[in-house]
Amino acid sequence: MAERGRDPLRRGWLQRLLQQLSGEPQDREELVEDMREAGERGLVDEDSLEMLEGVLAVGEMQARDIMVPRSQMIVVDRDDASEKLLPVVVESGHSRFPVIGEDRDQVVGILLAKDLLRHYAENEHGDFDIREVVRPAVFVPESKRLNVLLKEFRKNRHHMAIVVDEYGGVAGLVTIEDVIEQIVGDIADEYDVEEDQPIRRDGERQYTVRALTRISEFNDFFSVALSDEEFDTIGGLVAHAFGRVPRRGDVVRIGEFEFRVLRADRRRIDLLRVVAPRDVLPPDTAD
Repeated sequence: MAERGRDPLRRGWLQRLLQQLSGEPQDREELVEDMREAGERGLVDEDSLEMLEGVLAVGEMQARDIMVPRSQMIVVDRDDASEKLLPVVVESGHSRFPVIGEDRDQVVGILLAKDLLRHYAENEHGDFDIREVVRPAVFVPESKRLNVLLKEFRKNRHHMAIVVDEYGGVAGLVTIEDVIEQIVGDIADEYDVEEDQPIRRDGERQYTVRALTRISEFNDFFSVALSDEEFDTIGGLVAHAFGRVPRRGDVVRIGEFEFRVLRADRRRIDLLRVVAPRDVLPPDTAD
């Protein structure tokens, strides 16, 4: 009976929301307040509420707000040989790469990692000509609204666009995943580590480490003494070593450790792959 009583309330609130959306409400803050009120009353669950707020935010955001800046784009040169391309593809972990000509302002297309890997699978010793497999690049202005961009991505089945400034120069790039994450939040992947397991052993001398792991905890685990005088977390220490917020695939050495960025956004590092100088077994498996 209680559920039936809530149904009219739920329908009434949803009708009100749809009316405001279809009528292009002047005050989005009021609309967000209505949605949050519905969440507090149990008419909308927390996850749905966050996505609704994300949808509204995407309608106001532009490509420049979420793009990977030009300086941090991982690109390949159209004149590179396959033996030079393969390490870039493997180490970065990306599936698509802008192909440049004379400089980064001359994007001539997009290389799909699968096209390069197919070449190695079918013709290991043959010459690879990137010009034969390069896909057309999509260009969008910095001011492109994300909701419009998402619709175009879906309609044309594109996954990446090159963002250009008002002078036609390359400003950065944006992917369909970047847009979707503005709605649903960060998309988990195979590298995810449980919050209660900040350091995970993946193989001999190889570990996945959450960037928010405290340096003192890292030191205890590996029996080392990295300095924690300036920074509390291992992510802060690594970012300082780069001198900037790194992108996925970037590598730096600190002491005897190699740190590779597995996941990061424009503000911070999230996840690291660590190669240690020696193997360290988890406490429950160590002798």
